[in-house]
Amino acid sequence: MKSPWPVADFDQVRRLRVLAAGISGARVAERLIPAPFERVWAIVADLENEFGTFEPDMRRVVVRQVGDRTEAYAQGRLGLRARFDVDLELGWCWMQSRFLMIGIAAAPAPGGTLVAATGGIRVPGRAALLPVTALPANRRALRRLAARATG
Repeated sequence: MKSPWPVADFDQVRRLRVLAAGISGARVAERLIPAPFERVWAIVADLENEFGTFEPDMRRVVVRQVGDRTEAYAQGRLGLRARFDVDLELGWCWMQSRFLMIGIAAAPAPGGTLVAATGGIRVPGRAALLPVTALPANRRALRRLAARATG
């Protein structure tokens, strides 16, 4: 039996836009990378070896499976450390710690791969980000990802 309710079918980039729209202070940076989706996503999804090549503030990431959950332990360039809960699937990466949030999504697009990123410093206990430097940092990450994927 067909449901009378409308159904929305989103690609992962649209999914990120919708999720970010519900988070106060979240801004989404987007970039079309002229490289195949498989190549771009292989870089994003390899958190331990590749994430630090494009995410400006990450120096080291260690991923661990805990039952059905994925955790990432990250060390920033300034030595700060965080434990993230990770939701990683094809075209989708959502990482959230007590004080940080990182979201990256990708979808095949004419001319390459559309990639979107959001994130920044979280306000604990609320769906809110401090938007001070988040958008420029996300744009910088996408520029570095593009250089990595096309270089």
